[in-house]
Amino acid sequence: MGLFDKKFCSICNNKIGLLGNRKLEDGNLCKDCAAKLSPWFSERRHSAVKDIEAQLAYRAENAKAAAAFHTTRSLGKHTKLLIDEDARKFTVTSASNLAEANPDILDFSQVTGCDLDIEESRNELKRTGPDGKSVSYNPPRYEYSYNFYVTVRVNHPYFDEMRFSISNGYIKTGETPMNAAGGSWNIRRAGINTNLRLNDYYECLKIGNDIKEAVEHMRQGVREEIAAAAAPKTAVTCPYCGATTIPDENGCCEYCGGAVRG
Repeated sequence: MGLFDKKFCSICNNKIGLLGNRKLEDGNLCKDCAAKLSPWFSERRHSAVKDIEAQLAYRAENAKAAAAFHTTRSLGKHTKLLIDEDARKFTVTSASNLAEANPDILDFSQVTGCDLDIEESRNELKRTGPDGKSVSYNPPRYEYSYNFYVTVRVNHPYFDEMRFSISNGYIKTGETPMNAAGGSWNIRRAGINTNLRLNDYYECLKIGNDIKEAVEHMRQGVREEIAAAAAPKTAVTCPYCGATTIPDENGCCEYCGGAVRG
């Protein structure tokens, strides 16, 4: 086959435009089908047609979960961590209409951790010398800016992490490097300055720490439930019917239904 031969999508069989092909391991994928894949998925080139078909089937089922998702807690400014505490599910998205956007909906049990990173960028400031050329200050002077990232690590068949910026680009903080207090962030420690965007810096710092705390709370809750389920049950005497009973999951007598303590 020639370079410019007509290609057809291995999923929907539609003709693929000149610049619309997304190569698979053993076939082709049109841009419309590619747009239905998870936004966190990055292994498309190493995926077979059957793998993409399986993921699209999952995404169709996920759309039902997205439509049923009820946000009880929202953390972030642009891209957000949304939590449905009643259903014990969460998602990461910038969309306002979840049913339309179909973001991946995950269970609390799929969380494996959360990492916080601040990317520091510095730009050297220079002055104009006697000859009109730019020269460095002595000692050199730099202007600093920061981009805040959260990575939610997950156990999922199509991706391992959900990494997103919570600052939506770099925040300039002037000539003094900032200090991510609290020890949760991966950044070198330095001084403090009074730049006008100081509030933006610390707002993002708080958002990141709040997200990390929420993710760790999800994970810890699941671990405690697993430990409780694995713990041996103790027989007690029911104060209502006098029977020796092992309380059910609601803490009630298995014979008369009265509330007992296990």
